[in-house]
Amino acid sequence: MTRAGTVPEVFLAFLRLGVTSFGGPIAHLGYFRDDLVTRRRWMDDRAYADLVALCQFLPGPASSQVGFAMGLQRAGVFGALAAFLGFTLPSAVLLVAFAAGASLFGGPVGGGILEGLKIVAVAIVAQAVWGMARSLTPDAPRAGIAVVAAALALSVPGAVGQLGALAIGVVAGLVLLRAVVEQSGESLPSFGVPRAVAVGCLVVAGAALVGLPLLAATTGSGLIALADAFFRSGALVFGGGHVVLPLLQAEVVQTGWVSPDAFLAGYGAAQAVPGPLFTFGAYLGAVSSVGPGGVAGAVVALTAIFLPGFLVLVGVLPFWDALRDRRRVRAAMRGANAAVVGILGAALYTPVFTTAVTGPGPFVLALVGFVLLTAFRIPAWVVVIVGAVGGILLALL
Repeated sequence: MTRAGTVPEVFLAFLRLGVTSFGGPIAHLGYFRDDLVTRRRWMDDRAYADLVALCQFLPGPASSQVGFAMGLQRAGVFGALAAFLGFTLPSAVLLVAFAAGASLFGGPVGGGILEGLKIVAVAIVAQAVWGMARSLTPDAPRAGIAVVAAALALSVPGAVGQLGALAIGVVAGLVLLRAVVEQSGESLPSFGVPRAVAVGCLVVAGAALVGLPLLAATTGSGLIALADAFFRSGALVFGGGHVVLPLLQAEVVQTGWVSPDAFLAGYGAAQAVPGPLFTFGAYLGAVSSVGPGGVAGAVVALTAIFLPGFLVLVGVLPFWDALRDRRRVRAAMRGANAAVVGILGAALYTPVFTTAVTGPGPFVLALVGFVLLTAFRIPAWVVVIVGAVGGILLALL
């Protein structure tokens, strides 16, 4: 199929997002929507919400999977790789530098910047919820689905609550939204993945999940053991982000590869940098006593932790392309999209709002960011700078 964009265009777009996207996976989805959906118009809100819902169902880092798929649709396979590299490299490089002893976020000014960036994430997520709610919950049934999804996501934290909310949205869509879909003539963009390639990706993912631990035990290779640990962590986590931390802790701390103090220090640094939290794997690979260590260890760990999620995503995309144009599936996705709005709304409250807004000053800064984004239509990266400066001022007052 003919692609609408170029690889350099995709890389530069995601590189900017990789430098400015603070606040975790939910905030990343807000940044993506603001830049790639609203401003660049790479896809519309409905297609974007469909993609977000799909990635929420799959194992791996959801926001990175969304970016990978958007790069794939925009510029093919190399566009997908460009999206991954652009979004991931900034935080990976910073964390490897931190592993080498170059702490970039020390002192009161650094602490103020971090607080400001957390507050900006409130504005980014609020804008995403506001915009997606207007387009994806335009009637009473879908608004009701969003409210129920938010309540479940808040009541049952973590991936279980999110998956349950999406499941409720699917069922409610099938029951309540068939008429809405039957009146719609919308067409959806295709990702253009051949089924043979998709099946091959699923086979590789399954073979690696089974074969890497056997190969590591047979050869005694530290490099293979490192790849196995991070591949397994990336393959067995749903929801991404913070959900992967217990798995990583079990793989590298309980085995004695990384000390508890080094693990916690790296986790703190991972909160300080933009981009996906999965790049914490680069830090752990760099400081691990097993494997090559340093930059080589970081590359192995980073590749291994992201790879299963991308393989599974590519593996399901052509079947997703074939299924989602059917009426029942589209009705189900209408409900799932409304549930995504509810999940984002729940995440806006906790952990984004409750963690960042700790008093009147942070609340006013978050409100300023929201107004700049929605009323003045200031680009998100400018609002990030405003938040960082505001965080410094709050720290000094």
